[in-house]
Amino acid sequence: MGNFYKDNEDIQFLFRHLDLDKIAQLQEEDFRYAKDFDYAPEDACEAKQNYEMVLDAMGRLSADYIAPRSEDIDQEGNTLNEDGTVSYAKGIANALNALAKANVMGFTLPHRFGGLNFPNTIYSIAIEIVSRADASLMNLFGLQGIAETINFFADDDIKQHYLPDFAAGKVTGSMVLTEPDAGSDLQACKLRAFQDDDGNWYLHGVKRFITNGCSDVLLVLARSEERIGGLGLSLFVCDRGPTIKVRRLEDKLGIHGSPTCELFFDNTPCQIIGERQRGLVTYVMSLMNGARIGIAGQSMGIAEATYRVARDYAASREQFGVPIEKLPAVRDMVINMKMAIEAGRALLYQTSWIVDHEIGLNKIIERNEDKDSVKATRQELKFIKRLAGMLTPMSKYFCSEMSNTVSYDAIQVLGGSGYMRDYACERHARDARITTIYEGTSQLQVVAAVRGVCSGTGEKYLAQLAGKNYADSVKDLTKLLAEGTDTLLKAAVFVKEQGVDYMDLYGRQIVDMAIALIIGYYFCDQASSQVDMEVAIADNGDAEAPKTIPMVKRKEIIARRYITRNAALIKSLAEEVFSGDKTTFKEYETLIGPVPEIA
Repeated sequence: MGNFYKDNEDIQFLFRHLDLDKIAQLQEEDFRYAKDFDYAPEDACEAKQNYEMVLDAMGRLSADYIAPRSEDIDQEGNTLNEDGTVSYAKGIANALNALAKANVMGFTLPHRFGGLNFPNTIYSIAIEIVSRADASLMNLFGLQGIAETINFFADDDIKQHYLPDFAAGKVTGSMVLTEPDAGSDLQACKLRAFQDDDGNWYLHGVKRFITNGCSDVLLVLARSEERIGGLGLSLFVCDRGPTIKVRRLEDKLGIHGSPTCELFFDNTPCQIIGERQRGLVTYVMSLMNGARIGIAGQSMGIAEATYRVARDYAASREQFGVPIEKLPAVRDMVINMKMAIEAGRALLYQTSWIVDHEIGLNKIIERNEDKDSVKATRQELKFIKRLAGMLTPMSKYFCSEMSNTVSYDAIQVLGGSGYMRDYACERHARDARITTIYEGTSQLQVVAAVRGVCSGTGEKYLAQLAGKNYADSVKDLTKLLAEGTDTLLKAAVFVKEQGVDYMDLYGRQIVDMAIALIIGYYFCDQASSQVDMEVAIADNGDAEAPKTIPMVKRKEIIARRYITRNAALIKSLAEEVFSGDKTTFKEYETLIGPVPEIA
């Protein structure tokens, strides 16, 4: 029997390295639910036991049940029926049923609705595990943020109506945002929401590119006011019914098991979530931030899956009388793939931890009547919220771009075989491609992240990371990171002086520098960990050679390679920023020429 949790030593190490005690305490609100719910943990130790038990079960389910069906799901796809409904691929329908039986479809929902009440950090691990088995299934399993949005912002009647069914896995959801003429520009949303004389709400119009648009429950962004822009939008919830037609299923490059729908709402009855005019600015932004972390997790799962195919092939395929992983160029490529995956995982899990911290502090403020205590918590929350706002787009950007790079490199390792459907690499590459696009393109993530870096949040966070107590073995590396931080801060000052357009033009360089430094500190922290864990190393045929190595020693080796190589990259990126090159603005027409005719 396989297990996608137990066979991943890095995930297990991070599970033990992260401060899950604090997150469990915040999530369970000082474990006050234990007296009302038999399955709620009484302390952090019990909470972590519950987390690991569920991850272990999901690891087995993903390896033994979901993954073997992924190829058939990719080939079968979904079916649009004549009545405007959609039938899932058989494997997707069966997998959803299996996940419901495993009681994980209410992963982050509160105990009172039948949910597990697990933190986002554990949910990110689960999303990675499921995505490694089948990336398209994650688009249905990972849409639990819809239920979270209902829980955060809807009134109690709506919560009671929908959330128990979400937790039981009886319904699936979709976030219905995009329109034919309004892609990433959600403020241009035109789908109309109107009320009748009795105050009942209805929806009318078209939405496109809706993941799982055939779901049972739909969260819909619609224009409730005549005014233009984001302040004219509200958020609504409705049930699938005869007034909602799936007009088409998109014919896509990848994630074939996930139906992407064009929807027509024909005066569909609905209910408003929260307050009018807060649909985009408050509710959808919260929903999308959660979705972006989910896509980062999906990216991690794809990268892990395709890396394993490449590594197995590199170790077994012989050319010139030796396995191809003995060839320096291939060896370097495989190392870089593995290191990039661990870098992305460190960033994603730490970001998830910060998001859990933010949610926990909000809960403390809500239930605390001590004004002095609330004031101190609000001050802490202020920075944590800004930090989450910076790290979330960083994670989505880095992990999705990394997933594409690793997927394409995996094909390269396999050579001609990687281009064929005999191996899963080509499917992983097709699945990975969407991750840099949906829930906000990489370019939009950079725009969001660079503002966090240049506003002072990045500087403050890097100072916090620099102030931690690291092992002596990596202190020379922290000096390199300090030098890199100085370079970054000078570059940030320079781009701000040049104006917003210049900041956006060189945003990727600034964000790449910041990410390299942040992950560098994460690796140093992991190399300084107190987790006592041995990991296997490759067998080189020498009977006397060690078979295992302490994980912290291995992390030190990773930290050294990652930080020293990125030190040169940071200087190079800074030189681009300081170049002052504005030909993108000044010489666009000359450089690009007229729009070409398409035959």
